[in-house]
Amino acid sequence: MQKPMIPIVVVALAGIVSGGAAKTTPTSARTAPNVTWQSAEGAPIRIANYKGRVVLVDFWASWCIPCKTSFPALDALFREYQPQGLDVLAVNLDERRKDADAFLAAHPHTMPVLFDAKGESPLAFGVKGMPTSFLIDRLGAVRFTHMGYTGNVEAAYRAEIAQLLSER
Repeated sequence: MQKPMIPIVVVALAGIVSGGAAKTTPTSARTAPNVTWQSAEGAPIRIANYKGRVVLVDFWASWCIPCKTSFPALDALFREYQPQGLDVLAVNLDERRKDADAFLAAHPHTMPVLFDAKGESPLAFGVKGMPTSFLIDRLGAVRFTHMGYTGNVEAAYRAEIAQLLSER
């Protein structure tokens, strides 16, 4: 039985009604949850495999209005910073894969898209709204969290990514 995504839907809708203000917060460093996702081909992808790299984990869904803007912006960040050591993992939370596939067909991308139809990983990360992103440092600690998306969030991403990439 799949867990309902009602709290995430309510928060996403509240963001739309209130003008869609995004919330960016530095977090007290905590180890990223040990989660496993599925690749498009069904292979297991573990967050632990990315230790030593800076990782931006973005939770999104096809029904999320701000995700239509954040998805291409995050893909652009991936293309720009990937050679320097950034990985962007776009984690889809749609319950039906065909909904995600339709979204992906309309939004060309190069960043990896992973799947969690059961919704276990957003619970482990503490996702409270859509989209939500977590920036994880090379040691595997969650350092920054972004809930929601507006155009001004990109500058925050760039500063945080630069900071984490500069740390050795």
